[in-house]
Amino acid sequence: MPSQTKTADALHTVTQLARDLGVTARTIRFYEDKGLITPQRAGSTRVYTARDRARMILILRGKRLGFSLREIRDYLDLYDVDHTQAEQLRLLRHAVAKRLASLREQLTALQQTIVELEDVQSQAEAAYQQAGKKRA
Repeated sequence: MPSQTKTADALHTVTQLARDLGVTARTIRFYEDKGLITPQRAGSTRVYTARDRARMILILRGKRLGFSLREIRDYLDLYDVDHTQAEQLRLLRHAVAKRLASLREQLTALQQTIVELEDVQSQAEAAYQQAGKKRA
């Protein structure tokens, strides 16, 4: 569980940030390679700021909710352009509505598949019972 007691000027190593966010260092480096976070350097060591930590929290939440890296990048990039967050919120509303519609379609498809599988299961069970009666 991420710690909530971080100061705005705190710097973290990849290991500290990973532990704090409950992910692996490899996960953080992956998002760095994708350009979603940009750590500073302290000598040869990467150090992550409170901004990087906040971005990682948003990235992880976005992935957990099923958004693509491109959608997450578009959302994060808007923050640097529009500090009022109006465009960011507009994009978020649109992306969430689209994701909800997709999940509802998947839910309907899953419910239909479950009904079909239960029907097949019933038919197979009846056929199995019938075959057992013929052998007896």
